[in-house]
Amino acid sequence: MSETRQRAATERADDAALRAKILETADRLYYTLGIQAVGMDTLRAETGVSLKRLYALFPSKESIVEEVLLARHRMWNTLVEDAVTGTGTREHLLAIYDMLARWFDQDDFRGCMFINSFGELGATTPRVAEIVRSHKGQFQARLAELVAEAGAPASLAPQLAILAEGAQTTAAIAGTGEAARQAREAAEILIDAALRPREQADGPA
Repeated sequence: MSETRQRAATERADDAALRAKILETADRLYYTLGIQAVGMDTLRAETGVSLKRLYALFPSKESIVEEVLLARHRMWNTLVEDAVTGTGTREHLLAIYDMLARWFDQDDFRGCMFINSFGELGATTPRVAEIVRSHKGQFQARLAELVAEAGAPASLAPQLAILAEGAQTTAAIAGTGEAARQAREAAEILIDAALRPREQADGPA
């Protein structure tokens, strides 16, 4: 590799590491303090990166917000898939609420980043609203797949999604993880009611 190409590769690696540091810091601050409370000056102070460098890596604060939300989306998908892997069909659905319970019990839990972001910026920042709607839509679509695997009617998926979304908001306001247990109990009732007709149909004549 020529010296010029090696220098360019090193600069790209440095840029990637710096971007990752900035996004990690932005995620923490946005989640803890709120997006509107954290300006570029705050990011500069927290990261030690000059404003000139920040704007060279990210064209605007909005672009940072978008990347933080997209990273959160990937993290959420991983949590969901880890929760449902290796369980039975009915348990697939209930495992979502067990995952929520573990999340709610974390010391830094401040509610759903997507709900929080939509509340702050959804009316004025179309791209943020689009990302939030896409995230929530994909979660409901994943629930629909799990519901279909369990052999339950499609109408169960949005009901379970509403329970999960409501639990996140309730837990953030109440400051306890009790909402996850309550949502799980409600989900069990809905799931069992949805599966009962199929079980009766499969039973002895």
